Amino acid sequence: MGTGRDKRCGRVGTPASLIGEAVHAVTLPSWFQRMPWEVHAVWPLLAGWEAGLHWLVRFLLSLREGRLRRRYQRFLAEVELAGGVVLAHVPNSGRLTDVALPGRRCFLAPTQGSSLPFRVELVDAEGCLVGINTWRAAPLAEEALTAGLVDLPGLQRPFSIRREVAPLPGSRLDLLLEDGQGPYWVEVKNITWVVDGVALFPDAVTQRGAKHLRLLAELAAQGERTAVIYVVQRGDSQKVQAAATVDPAYARAVWDAAQAGVEFLAFEVEVSPRELRPRRSLPVVVEDPA
Repeated sequence: MGTGRDKRCGRVGTPASLIGEAVHAVTLPSWFQRMPWEVHAVWPLLAGWEAGLHWLVRFLLSLREGRLRRRYQRFLAEVELAGGVVLAHVPNSGRLTDVALPGRRCFLAPTQGSSLPFRVELVDAEGCLVGINTWRAAPLAEEALTAGLVDLPGLQRPFSIRREVAPLPGSRLDLLLEDGQGPYWVEVKNITWVVDGVALFPDAVTQRGAKHLRLLAELAAQGERTAVIYVVQRGDSQKVQAAATVDPAYARAVWDAAQAGVEFLAFEVEVSPRELRPRRSLPVVVEDPA
C-alpha cells in the first residue's frame, strides 16, 4: 500500500550533513535497552564521507495499515484492519486535534508483552503522515542533535547524552547533554497539531509542561544551560509557537522561561511507514501573551 503523501508534507530529504564534523561521544541511553527491538530500533548510520555516528528511528517490522474508527479513553482506539476491527494503544496523552479523526488512514505497529496487540504509530491527516507516538520524541531529538540539525547555543563537540536525569530532588528532565563546559539540560516536547503552517503546542492543557518550563527557568537563573526542543512529527509546518488559546498558563511559562535564558528550538520530522527521520530545523516564535 502506498503512503499517499501530499506535497505539503515536504520532500524526501536527509538530516544535515555531518561532513567535516567531529564525531560526538555517543552513550547508549536507558531507553535503548527498554524498547522492543522487534518493532523498531535506533540504528547507527553513516552520512557522507568523514561522517559522524548518529541514530535513526526505523520500524523493523512492517506497519499494518488500517482505518481509525474511534479513539476513546485517551489511550485506546478501534482500528479497522483487513481482517477485522482491533483495539490498539494510542501512545499520546494529548487531544491529537485535527489528527485522530474517525475514518482516517493509520498505521499500527505490532506489540509484544502487552494486553493490546497493536500500537498506533502514524495517522494520515489529509495526505500528511503524522507521527503520534510521543515515545519517539526523545530518540528523534538525540538524532537531530547528533546530526547537527539542531544547534544548541554554546554546546561543544564532543558531547555525551543521558536520558531522564534529575537536576533537582523530585524533578526529571528528558536529556542531559555534557560537553567540556558542563551540563546542558533539555526538555523534549512532541507536536502533532499544525494550523496554517504553524505547529502548536500544547493541544491540551499541560500543567506538567508548565512545571518543566519553570524548572528550566530556575536552572537558567542559577547559571545552568537549558533548552526546550520541539519535535514536529509531520512535514507541513513553517514555525512553532505556544498554543496560547489552548493553554494560556503554558504560553506565559514559555515567555517567562525565555526571559530567564532558556533556549527554544525545533525541528521537523520526515514521517513514513518505514522510518522517522529528522529533516530540517524550524524557528520557534516566543511572544509575550499579555
